[in-house]
Amino acid sequence: MADKVIQRRLLIGVLFIASLVMLFPLYWLVTGALKTEVELMRIPPTLWPLEPRPQNFIEAWSVGDFTRYTFNSLIIAAGTVIGVVVSSTMAGYALAKYRFRGRTVFFSFILLTLLIPGQSTAIPLYLRMRDLSLLNNPLGVILPAVAGGFGTFLVRQYLQAFPSELLDAARIDGAGEFRIFAQIVVPHLGPVIATLVIIVFMASWDSFFWPLIVLSSPGNYTLPIGIALFQDQYVTTRSYVLAVSALATVPVLVVFALAQRHFIEGIALSGLK
Repeated sequence: MADKVIQRRLLIGVLFIASLVMLFPLYWLVTGALKTEVELMRIPPTLWPLEPRPQNFIEAWSVGDFTRYTFNSLIIAAGTVIGVVVSSTMAGYALAKYRFRGRTVFFSFILLTLLIPGQSTAIPLYLRMRDLSLLNNPLGVILPAVAGGFGTFLVRQYLQAFPSELLDAARIDGAGEFRIFAQIVVPHLGPVIATLVIIVFMASWDSFFWPLIVLSSPGNYTLPIGIALFQDQYVTTRSYVLAVSALATVPVLVVFALAQRHFIEGIALSGLK
């Protein structure tokens, strides 16, 4: 009994230290955004601002066109999330529950796409977007992300343990395939959909490389591109850069906070199947 208590305390201690290590960069970002430029240059650095300046956030946001950048990022992230959820749930359901020739080979190709670095396909994708007249267009950023295979893999793994007898009973009762999918399968996909929403939203929100290639007009720039431009222009005002970077993390934290319970459940169940 004593050994179990010691093990539990050791585990709690390790988790506490790991949490501090992971949260410290965010803490340092926020406290740095509240400091003056003079205090940011202090050696050794202070752990908490001596004279907090919350106005850094307002001033930094007003200097750059971050409202437009944020709106653009939200549009692209929302479009990507919707596209990935719709396509992945349909494709994952088909691969998990339908029997057709070449199903295993097709799924293997989907897995192979997860091993290909995005940079290696940038030029072919860019040429395809150019042919479709989608350069400098949010759709040019959204469509390649929707075509990714990770969501299909996740949904397929999740549905492997879904009882096929339930689907057969619905067919016997006269339900069509789309009705079965919409009214029986989708309501059971809450955890995996929440997982997809968080992962895809974070990836889209933080994406820098592909939007930088596709979007050429400042009016279409996303928030990461806007922060990079802002950093080049205000390299000497580091507190402003830190303030904008801290504000950029808020939507991701909100999305994760709203769906974290389903996110953990979805990851666990998908990994066990």
